[in-house]
Amino acid sequence: MKQSRLELSVGLFVVLGLAAVAYLALKLGAGSMLGGDTYLIEARFDNAGGLHSGCNVQLAGVTVGRVEAVRFDPTDFSAIATLRIVSALKLPTDTMASVKTSGLIGDKFIALAPGADTENLKSGARITMTESAVDLESLISKMAFGSVNKDQPPASTPGSSVPAATAAVTPMP
Repeated sequence: MKQSRLELSVGLFVVLGLAAVAYLALKLGAGSMLGGDTYLIEARFDNAGGLHSGCNVQLAGVTVGRVEAVRFDPTDFSAIATLRIVSALKLPTDTMASVKTSGLIGDKFIALAPGADTENLKSGARITMTESAVDLESLISKMAFGSVNKDQPPASTPGSSVPAATAAVTPMP
């Protein structure tokens, strides 16, 4: 009789432990461990390379939110990141958002740098000052190969048919 009671209590303990692990996995997966109320804001980036839903949003190295979604905006060919921020944090309207990397090849996150404006961002507002992700491949390529032929003029800027060197000195009519 004592053996079966011991087995029952150990089995119950294991089931409760598995239930607790499953609960935490669901909470962390949904990003709801931030606690309490949250609000949504948006940030527009020219390049959101590697940013995805679930990435952290940090302020002074402390996680204050999560990236809810990242979508493409066809009107200006940019990426719009929707951020879920804890309600206790009131961000000024001149807050800057930057896509950063934790470590050399680590996961991406958004770093917020609050400004000094007295007015705060409201739910659904968009952060206008952003800094896009750094493309490590192009930086390494530029450092490794540099300019192949230094006698040639620089390449034209994207979206223009005028070389960059002449575009800078062409007088305006």
